[in-house]
Amino acid sequence: MTLEEQDKKYVLQTYARDYTHFVKGVGSTLYDESGKAYIDFASGIGVNSVGHGNEVLTSAICQQAKNIIHISNLQVIEPQAKLAQKIVELSGYDMGVFFANSGAEANEGAIKIARKYGETKFKKKRYKVITLEHSFHGRTITTVKATGQEHFHTPHFSPYPDGFSYEKSIADVYNAIDDETVAVLIELVQGEGGVQPFEKEEIQKLAQYLKSKDILLIVDEVQTGVYRTGAFLASNLYEIEPDIITLAKGLGGGVPIGAVMTKHKEVLGAGDHGSTFGGNYLSTTAGLAVLKILEELYERGIISETFIYFEEKLKQIASKYNNLFDKEVGLGLMRGLRAKNAKIQTSVIQNSLNEGVIVLKAGRNTVRFLPSLTIKKTEIDEGFKRFEKAIHTL
Repeated sequence: MTLEEQDKKYVLQTYARDYTHFVKGVGSTLYDESGKAYIDFASGIGVNSVGHGNEVLTSAICQQAKNIIHISNLQVIEPQAKLAQKIVELSGYDMGVFFANSGAEANEGAIKIARKYGETKFKKKRYKVITLEHSFHGRTITTVKATGQEHFHTPHFSPYPDGFSYEKSIADVYNAIDDETVAVLIELVQGEGGVQPFEKEEIQKLAQYLKSKDILLIVDEVQTGVYRTGAFLASNLYEIEPDIITLAKGLGGGVPIGAVMTKHKEVLGAGDHGSTFGGNYLSTTAGLAVLKILEELYERGIISETFIYFEEKLKQIASKYNNLFDKEVGLGLMRGLRAKNAKIQTSVIQNSLNEGVIVLKAGRNTVRFLPSLTIKKTEIDEGFKRFEKAIHTL
């Protein structure tokens, strides 16, 4: 039985898989079973923030695994407390942190905090959450409903929780607020929605308005956080102070972890929320190692140099191949090329894989790039050399 046959027989087919079989990764290069090398411009959809086989991360994971991998949250967990402190210090916000296992779980936690806040802080219950069209917040029943893309709201999984609405733009949010609105949930750069950043000034104006109305601002930083967009948090870059922030993806460097942090530290009490695996020894040790690596690179200016170098390469492609792409979009190492149509987008992604470079699909016909934050210039050069070879005949 081949691996493809085994997968199709025993694994639920919820993904339109490619059956390239990777067996090893070094830095931002992956190798398949035949030894063919692929430049990884995807990093597991923004997860492998420090690349593949990073010695600092793998050493920390191995050492921790020799001691304790997991105990329950009924006991104190030292690396969990240390990681919470590190996240808070790097954010610059006075917040408390709850650890989960994914971005969807982190967003579930954020919604629970908002709902309890709306129940306990006002004479009349507030529970409604406003999100934006083209947003993406997860795959659970609640976070699917919070996602502002109608094709996710299939009747197969209905009925969904009520209390969610979607606006076309930031400007539309103001008119959607009523006396039952408790929170606005946004991504500062919509990832699945086409790598689309919002304007800094409109986000700042919204944050000020919500604060004046005692409405919570929840920022989903599952993809934008952990130095992905140019600061530790995109919220730092936009110079706002949200009430609640969610993290995941790059925080563990590949080990599953999610986090919800809030300045309303008193809202949740014992028994209000929990997670069996969330914040265990292994995941939080990995998180500490990842932040150690990235904080040093950020302070030395290396991450910023990589951002500039990668962006310039994309701009050159967008300019040279304006018959295929309308523009280059994104922030930091969360980038995209907006293809002129879906057919071009699909062809670019498939041709790229054939040429040995991995890129991703996103909404609005966008070819998405989420390389590791530790990617080397030589890997960027080789990746774009292969990418150009993949697209020049289209």
